[in-house]
Amino acid sequence: MFYQLYELNHAAMAPFRAAADIMRFAYANPMNPFSNTPFGRTIAASLEMFERTTRRYGKPEFGLKQTTIGDKTVSVREEVVWSRPFCNLLHFARSVPAARGNDPRILIVAPMSGHYATLLRGTVEALLPSADIYITDWIDARMVPMTEGTFDFDDYVDYVIEMLHFIGHDTHVIAVCQPSVPVLAAAAVMEEAKDPLSPASMTLMGGPIDTRINPTAVNKLAQERSLQWFSDNVIMNVPWPQPGFMRPVYPGFLQLSGFMSMNLDRHLVAHKEFFMHLVKNDGEPERHRDFYDEYLAVMDLTAEFYLQTVEEVFIKHSLPKGELMHRGKRVDPAAIRNVALLTVEGENDDISGVGQTMAAQTICVNIPEDMRMHYLQPDVGHYGVFNGSRFRREIAPRIIDFVRQHSRSAVKPPIPRVIKGGRTG
Repeated sequence: MFYQLYELNHAAMAPFRAAADIMRFAYANPMNPFSNTPFGRTIAASLEMFERTTRRYGKPEFGLKQTTIGDKTVSVREEVVWSRPFCNLLHFARSVPAARGNDPRILIVAPMSGHYATLLRGTVEALLPSADIYITDWIDARMVPMTEGTFDFDDYVDYVIEMLHFIGHDTHVIAVCQPSVPVLAAAAVMEEAKDPLSPASMTLMGGPIDTRINPTAVNKLAQERSLQWFSDNVIMNVPWPQPGFMRPVYPGFLQLSGFMSMNLDRHLVAHKEFFMHLVKNDGEPERHRDFYDEYLAVMDLTAEFYLQTVEEVFIKHSLPKGELMHRGKRVDPAAIRNVALLTVEGENDDISGVGQTMAAQTICVNIPEDMRMHYLQPDVGHYGVFNGSRFRREIAPRIIDFVRQHSRSAVKPPIPRVIKGGRTG
């Protein structure tokens, strides 16, 4: 009944949130003589803190209306081009001149691990000037009726394959964090079947390919608990009146609790500083609002997908052991011969330890040496692998270069094995 109690508490707090909002606007109104006093700003700040810490954050928007290509600003139109019960495929259609030619097509597979695909807004924004971008927009499991059936690891792999088929020849795929395993599995399945629409390249970023290497707190927790413990303690049924009523899920609010507890001191300091900036009225709070509006927006995962991922990736280490199965058949990474491989890690990653993603280079034994590269970005954590200033400056250009070098319709120049500014192998 824990999920039901959470929903009941949220509903019970609604009138108090509304009252806090009304009072905050009253104290922040320029017509109020107290609005420009320390007392008035303190009251308004306290009310905003209360409202923000008790609300449910909805799915954010990408909001990418334009991008810059060369020295010109072009419009961008977001459109759903493929849809299934648990995922939409979004395409960011750019208004590019015909004379520009074809930029590489990139499918970004966003993590299905709690946050919405909009967590990768910065990733999309950085790549848009140089590529035709598609991204998986996973749907909150609590919004999917039970009549739509289940969604597990096999379905995830199938979705990736279907999307690659939909986008077509010479598509490049980028997997950010969690999807590194199913994306590699999808590439192996397609290669073994001699699928002509297998990706031209795959870029795996901060992914748990082999969590036995440099295990983090997340990895250790999975090793210390049995699968039955996870099933008993974190799986709950979606409460009424949600569309997914009675669907067993790993709730988003539990995931968020886990995310925040890993760096609780940082979050407490951030909220304290946010409060002080509100009181000082110095214009700094907007960055805090933008970050936490995204970070605190979470979605539920289907129980079957979550438990299968925990078991196969974090407990049994099935992929690096050569024991991962898809639809009853063993996934063979050695079957991958024609898909170029780029692995990217962050030096300070506390979610996927250094070496875990690079393990893909070891298990994909038949990819030619001139079609593979590893890059370690210094001084970034997990989030910095796919977002932020270092991603835009150091990582994104390397991804674009790698993708262009391995386009199946392009002449392939030699790949530099050492890149200044980072560490490669």
